[in-house]
Amino acid sequence: MEELAETFVELVDNLVDEFELADVLSLLADRCVRLLDVTAAGSLLVDRGGRRQGTGGSDAESSRLCLLEDGPGHECYRSGEQVHSTDLVAAARWPEFSARAVAAGFLSVHALPLRSRGEALGGLLLLRSERGMLDKASLRVAQALADVTATGLVQARSLRRQADLAAQLQHALTSRVVIEQAKGVVAERLRVGVDAAFNALRRHARSTNTRMTDLAMAVVNGDFEIDRLRWR
Repeated sequence: MEELAETFVELVDNLVDEFELADVLSLLADRCVRLLDVTAAGSLLVDRGGRRQGTGGSDAESSRLCLLEDGPGHECYRSGEQVHSTDLVAAARWPEFSARAVAAGFLSVHALPLRSRGEALGGLLLLRSERGMLDKASLRVAQALADVTATGLVQARSLRRQADLAAQLQHALTSRVVIEQAKGVVAERLRVGVDAAFNALRRHARSTNTRMTDLAMAVVNGDFEIDRLRWR
């Protein structure tokens, strides 16, 4: 129980600051192998258009198996429900997946959706080297780990978007302040109105292919000869 609690904390901790999606998905897979009676695990995250965003696995083969669209990972993502096969040798449900999984030594598979607020974002594959069904308690633990990871990813993305928006707004505000300051400097120096000063700055920026903010900053810092501006 203590290791399980530590795993939940570890998954959340890895979703702060600058995280790599593949690392988070691989961590989820690794911890499933450590905590549950499974041989290998892999996880897949997709966008709303069904395009792959990232994969991770406890080994290379489990990561590759996640990619197969003819497989339980994509099926559970599309349905939003768990998918199970207790005997991949006898299963005809996913021909390519089953053949590759059996060749790699896996005889059964459980696919669980990565979901947040009821929306499936991907799939978690639990691969076993023996036939049979995982017990219900293990499946509940695996689903909880998948859901925590998915919810954490959604929240992390939201925070990133908010931070990006705040940075853009701050940049816009800073640019506007600098331009207003430059307009005042030009108006005073050339003895013209602020509208004429702004037009002169804009005309020069366009003719020299210079960003308006950069020109305004140069004016405010005294690094630009204002007499070069044409205001008439």
